[in-house]
Amino acid sequence: MRQKVIWILVSAVGALAWTVLALARGEHVSAAWILFAALASYAIAYRFYARFIVHRVLRVDDTRATPAELKNNGIDFHPTDRRVLFGHHFAAIAGAGPLVGPVLAAQWGYLPGTLWIILGVIFAGAVQDLVVLFFSMRRSGRSLGQMARDEIGPVGGVAALVGALSIMVILLAVLALVVVNALANSPWGTFSIAMTIPIALFMGFYLRYLRFGKVMEVSVIGAVLLVLAVVSGRWVAESGWADAFTWSPETLTLALVGYGFVASVLPVWMLLAPRDYLSAFMKVGVVVMLAVGIVAALPDLRTPAFTSFAWNGDGPVVAGALFPFVFITIACGALSGFHALVASGTTPKLVEKESQIRVIGYGGMLTESFVAIMALIAACIIDPGLYYAMNMPATALGPTLESASRAVTDLGFTVTPDQLAATAASVGESTLVARTGGAPTLAVGIAEILASVVGSKAFWYHFAVMFEALFILTTVDAGTRIGRFMLQDTIGNVWKKFGDISWKPGLYLSSAAVVGAWGYFLWAGVKDPLGGINQLFPLFGISNQLLAAIALIVCTTLLIKTGRARYAWVTIIPLAWDIAVTLTASWQKVFSSDPKIGFFAQRNLYQDALDAGKTSLGNAKSVDAMERVVLNSTVDGVLAAFFALLVIIILVDAIRVWVFSLRRRVKTTEDPYIESELWAPSGLIATADERRRMKAPS
Repeated sequence: MRQKVIWILVSAVGALAWTVLALARGEHVSAAWILFAALASYAIAYRFYARFIVHRVLRVDDTRATPAELKNNGIDFHPTDRRVLFGHHFAAIAGAGPLVGPVLAAQWGYLPGTLWIILGVIFAGAVQDLVVLFFSMRRSGRSLGQMARDEIGPVGGVAALVGALSIMVILLAVLALVVVNALANSPWGTFSIAMTIPIALFMGFYLRYLRFGKVMEVSVIGAVLLVLAVVSGRWVAESGWADAFTWSPETLTLALVGYGFVASVLPVWMLLAPRDYLSAFMKVGVVVMLAVGIVAALPDLRTPAFTSFAWNGDGPVVAGALFPFVFITIACGALSGFHALVASGTTPKLVEKESQIRVIGYGGMLTESFVAIMALIAACIIDPGLYYAMNMPATALGPTLESASRAVTDLGFTVTPDQLAATAASVGESTLVARTGGAPTLAVGIAEILASVVGSKAFWYHFAVMFEALFILTTVDAGTRIGRFMLQDTIGNVWKKFGDISWKPGLYLSSAAVVGAWGYFLWAGVKDPLGGINQLFPLFGISNQLLAAIALIVCTTLLIKTGRARYAWVTIIPLAWDIAVTLTASWQKVFSSDPKIGFFAQRNLYQDALDAGKTSLGNAKSVDAMERVVLNSTVDGVLAAFFALLVIIILVDAIRVWVFSLRRRVKTTEDPYIESELWAPSGLIATADERRRMKAPS
């Protein structure tokens, strides 16, 4: 009875919050209503929908040994405490997307983003993560592309392998670009982030050799060291060491490429798992603090429910109208194909028991969605004039605070040069103008909320920058390792030895190839005259959602082939929506005649200007800059068309398999049942029965 009352109250709070958000027009709306709507919706979805999928659709079996138990090699396969694994998985999936996408999408208003983030994660994003994790775990931790190759066939399978790997490269490049934009010329931020690497290494050795299994103990130590890293970052920035940590975007690019390679080849316990757990500890802690700060400060949303940019498509941050672009701008946090690579990459090789996939797969994605909601709120509570001054390209804003103020005024918003200077000084930065990429805007919003409760804006701003960079770097290092798995799987189809992930030459060669590929696009983004994030983020969103379509196609195929066809609607419904939205966006980015939207229209505009002998155009102020725009736009357009074509091929081939599988019984590549010799709790917090079992003598 008590549980029924609790769930009735949760449902009532959620219904009230959604009603306020839906009906409020013109008056001030508290950000707390978004917070309450999200938390109530997540709680109901996890308790009822996730449980239904785990027990009725997937039918998990804790008596079955997982790949981590069967193939434990201490490098990639290793039974990992579910709390550490939740941290690793959450940290790996929660990269730039839930931070950047909602911030950029704020230009359309707060309501479109809120609806997509919450409803999208419940019925699409968390479902994808959960189902992919389950089927990969049942197949020795195989990658998404390899599962497609095994279950769909050579045509769709090869298209999936190529598509997943090439899309992965774009995703990692954009994630890394956000780090570069956040840390460029910021000694405080760069030093703090650099210190997280030795902290993570210490935690890895501490858990493995000094105090095995003492997770909470090392968590406290890591948290204290993180705070010290932020505090000492300010001392470094004000000392003679500042120049040593004041890195240009180009220097940061090379450093990230080197870090990605090293993190990919080191044993998972040494750097990846402890760093990701450290990051997750930090991420969840900051998000909880932010939620508490919102309830305490009750800031109003200064962005309306819908802006004029939602309908006319003339937004200066992201070109295009609300449909379909809000759904590709906000990817991670609602639905993200990248997550399927993690759920079929590192995570399935580390799961102790099958029942843990509910909290890791579905729960981890809900947590990431909550991060996205916090990012949206942070972007919508700051002054709109400051928002556009931070997120428009530098070439559009001009070289001075006065020119930036005029550019924002031309949009219909007001921010004075003095206000821009004062805001930058209040957070300990020389300027905030054209700090694109979303991360600096989010840091300002976080600083506004938390400083209103306790502390200074400068501390909270740089704390938030480290928080964001930790998010993204953990995705870069885990993503590079996953890309290495995918490349080895792909080449392993023709060269078996290369597919052995324990073979060192293959490990090093594939890691170098992956970081070299995403490093190229990162460099191109850093040097792009139109603002790399503005150019690459639409391609990031499209490719990410097309990758989600591939994942949902594979999930649907496996549900049908494993005798679960009656439940295939669980993945078919989000697949249909994702295909409709993303192919529409792809069509517009490839074929639109508007240079602000279409890649090839933009390419033709600048090429025609070059052919006419012009030496500058728009935001490209030199011939070299114009040529870079032509090259980058051409590459973006070709890739957008290529990715869409691959997904269409995969879908058509998969439908053929669905029809065939519904007519007759078919075999799948699921591993044979082997009884487990391990036992572990299912959730993050052990139940009373589980605690009694843990205390009982073995």
